[in-house]
Amino acid sequence: MRTRGAVITKAPGAYEVIDIDLDEPRQNEILVKLAASGLCHSDDHMATGDIIVGMYPFCGGHEGAGVVQEVGPYTLGFEEGDHVIFSFLPGCGRCRWCASGLQNLCDFGALTLAGSRSDDPNSFRMHTTDGAPIGQAAGISTFAEYTTVHINSAVKVDKDLPLDKVCLLGCGVGTGWGSAVNAAQVRPGDTVIVMGVGGVGINAVQGAAHAGASNVIAVDPVALKREKALQLGATHAVEDIAEAAELAKSFTNGQGADSAIVTVGVTNGEHVGQAFAAIRKAGTVVVTGVGKITEVGLPISLGELTLFQKRIQGALFGQSNPSFDILRQAQMYRDGKLKLDELITTTYRLDDIAQGYEDMHAGKNIRGVIVYD
Repeated sequence: MRTRGAVITKAPGAYEVIDIDLDEPRQNEILVKLAASGLCHSDDHMATGDIIVGMYPFCGGHEGAGVVQEVGPYTLGFEEGDHVIFSFLPGCGRCRWCASGLQNLCDFGALTLAGSRSDDPNSFRMHTTDGAPIGQAAGISTFAEYTTVHINSAVKVDKDLPLDKVCLLGCGVGTGWGSAVNAAQVRPGDTVIVMGVGGVGINAVQGAAHAGASNVIAVDPVALKREKALQLGATHAVEDIAEAAELAKSFTNGQGADSAIVTVGVTNGEHVGQAFAAIRKAGTVVVTGVGKITEVGLPISLGELTLFQKRIQGALFGQSNPSFDILRQAQMYRDGKLKLDELITTTYRLDDIAQGYEDMHAGKNIRGVIVYD
């Protein structure tokens, strides 16, 4: 079928909307009509070149939800009309990582940036109108009106859930919430610093508050984001990490924060070093934000690392198990315990994607969302 999607043709580059020829689903695949897609910073990293993709053109978008239109032959568990949230990391359920509760590290995630099917680097479902293959971000490409995906990347949800809200569970919410609950292992009474309160950091704030932290210190230079953090669980909101570090010490008899979660939009080594200096002995720095992924080196004290027994922990998708955690978070949203509506600052049409990213760079949005007809 013919559809439309936003692609990049080079990096640095910008998303442009083009006509796309979309293949029908094969076995274990479904064709989905998108309802909504979040404008995640990771897709912007693909456009800037901070994150290197495997091919061009490349259709972006990895946080979305929609309605199943067609089910591939001999495909179990899905039917036409089902509502699904995409997981940008697939889960096969059989590899070492899935079997040990680390579904976010599933072996099929190896080709997330390649643009091809997760099990075949030479197989594609999107093509230009002249037949050239188009890479799919995370194998799903939510910046398209319709997409064909493997069922390992789809989680079926109740049909009464608003897809234009729960689409955020496909990346930003789970990444931030899990960074606090899973990676930082926040416990009741903790003092937590969250550096960067965008679409991911705001959910780290929610996660830390849910886990029972006594002090959740949000750090962001943008007033809008500090205000939103205070509404969604932060106890304090400041402009810079130095102020946050001093606040944490004031709450802990000079020891420092129990954990610091780095969710800065363009993360670099200096941010990690600042977070490292702000935590106590045996504290944890969780690095969730992405910058130039080829950058090497952290400005930290090796003495502090060893003698103070500090820990630096990476977090991919908040160390989530998507097929379980997406459903759990959907229920939390239904119960009023997880805020989603409040995260969405502005909605856009697909043709306005460039404006959406301009607004993100200008600090106008917590999360922008593309809404489809």
